[in-house]
Amino acid sequence: MHIIITDAWMAKRQALHLSGWKLLGAGVMASVLLMLGSITIYHWVFLEGVRQGWPGFASVARLIHQNTAGERDAYLRANLDAMARKLGELQARMVQLDALGQRVAGLAGLNPAEVKAPPGAGGTLIAPRNIGLEELSGALDRFDHTAGSQVDWLMAAESRLFDLRIQQSMVPTANPVPSVDKGSPFGWRIDPITGQSAMHTGLDFPGEVGTPIYAAAGGVVIAQEYHAAYGNLIDIDHGNQLVTRYAHASKVHVKAGDLVKRGQLIAEIGSTGRSTGPHLHFEVLVAGIPQDPHKFLAAGDTVRQAQAQAPPKRP
Repeated sequence: MHIIITDAWMAKRQALHLSGWKLLGAGVMASVLLMLGSITIYHWVFLEGVRQGWPGFASVARLIHQNTAGERDAYLRANLDAMARKLGELQARMVQLDALGQRVAGLAGLNPAEVKAPPGAGGTLIAPRNIGLEELSGALDRFDHTAGSQVDWLMAAESRLFDLRIQQSMVPTANPVPSVDKGSPFGWRIDPITGQSAMHTGLDFPGEVGTPIYAAAGGVVIAQEYHAAYGNLIDIDHGNQLVTRYAHASKVHVKAGDLVKRGQLIAEIGSTGRSTGPHLHFEVLVAGIPQDPHKFLAAGDTVRQAQAQAPPKRP
């Protein structure tokens, strides 16, 4: 680009030659100067006019401020409405959780009426009116209190159900020798050695030597010894003064002090002690008094049959 500069009388003439890069630099410089000039005018003219109360400046400032405040209020309102809808959805879920908590509490043996949410805790915030921040904050506080109460109750129900499960696992209802026909029952019989009437304090399970013997319930081994009458003997304490005894074993897999689970292998059938052939002599003692083991095992069979006939749970 060529620029020719002359004075008023055409006495002097000067030519400037601008290349592409010089022209671009000049444009950038002009833009920067224009921006700085605009900022300077805004700060030194517009703001000064607003502070000094010059005519027209105050009304323009109020208009800009109102537009900004309106946009801010609209943004806050949209967020409050979204939060209110979300809280309404959570409260609807809370109603379902409340019903579930009552059912679980009933199964755990607790009072379902005490699981209900406190008054004023329910209800959604979706309504044809605007919800204020204070009202939303109060609803959130009530929701937090209700959720905490539900968590406490569900934890109590879980603990109770766990206790019930432990108690059930400590009752000898599992056959110590599965798939084996029972032999001599509990009660009076003719003693096979003396030929006289005698009390048979347990239930016999005949089988081959080495047939596995399993714990009828979980507990602690309190005795593992050799007894003149019982032979190789195992006593398991299940709590609440309930003890099971396994006698005449050929081989023992546990020792005194061991914790055992229901169905755990503890011994093998034998014919040690006062015995006429390989079998398991199984006893159930409550407070040291022998009980009929068949009643406990029959109860376990009933529960297992009921569970097998129950419809499958929905996923």
